Amino acid sequence: MNSFSISQLAQFSGIKPHTIRIWEQRYNALTPQRSEGNTRYYDNTQLRRLLNIVSLMESDYKISELCAMPDKKLFGLLEDMRENMSIDDPADFFITQLIVAGVHYDEQHFEKIFSHCIIRYGFKNAYIKLLYPLLLRIGLMWAEDSLPPAQEHFISNIIKQKLFIAVDSLPPPLSSSETWLLFLPENEFHEIGLLFAHYLIRHSGRKSIYLGGNVPLDTLSDTIKDTKPDSLLLFFVRHNLPKKSQNYLDTINTIAPKNRIYLVGSQKLIGQLKTGRIHWLQTVDELERELLPVLFK
Repeated sequence: MNSFSISQLAQFSGIKPHTIRIWEQRYNALTPQRSEGNTRYYDNTQLRRLLNIVSLMESDYKISELCAMPDKKLFGLLEDMRENMSIDDPADFFITQLIVAGVHYDEQHFEKIFSHCIIRYGFKNAYIKLLYPLLLRIGLMWAEDSLPPAQEHFISNIIKQKLFIAVDSLPPPLSSSETWLLFLPENEFHEIGLLFAHYLIRHSGRKSIYLGGNVPLDTLSDTIKDTKPDSLLLFFVRHNLPKKSQNYLDTINTIAPKNRIYLVGSQKLIGQLKTGRIHWLQTVDELERELLPVLFK
């Protein structure tokens, strides 16, 4: 059984620790256990209960009523809410329910929620409105150890499967299409953002040569010569030393002097780097603008 701190519950739920404590004290919403040092900790059941309460906050029930309900009652209300969704934009509801499914290894529940989101928003907007905030909330993109590793892998692998399926459903690009080379540097393994970029590039009708994560730098020069890409796209996801990242960018500039180079990643890191001619893409919209036909730029 996994255990979570109150700060982790706050991260997953979007509810401040102070508010969670108030709900405990006033309404007995949760029943944390105590360590030998008298520190609160919560198991999977308590995390799921909190997330379910948060999912129902836009319903007709007061928070005091939700906190007093048994889990079975909460489950029933959630099922009714999914079947009769009346909220204009229930993105937070879907995000919390995807987290519930992820921390309980419930692929069927995850699939049900995700499929509903695809129908409601379309694939691109489902990623922007749901999957990306989900990843940020549980710390998959910028931090480590926010969840037990097995749960991180479970959630990220489901999302990667969905992205690969979406890419496979697209028609093949024309042989004359502009070519992009996508990769993550060595010791970079979080591919989800890169995979979504792969989808957007392919969706625009361009070729996308996807190398994935942990690509050795000494192989890139030969790959660039062999594939002759027009553009390179890489992500800096890990918290790395600025000096090391700067050396890497300088090397990429050297081995790809005639290629357009695009960089995505943490503002905290990239803001300290001299990117020069390398284009730093800070939003999905910026990448989409680069993918517009030349006549419309």
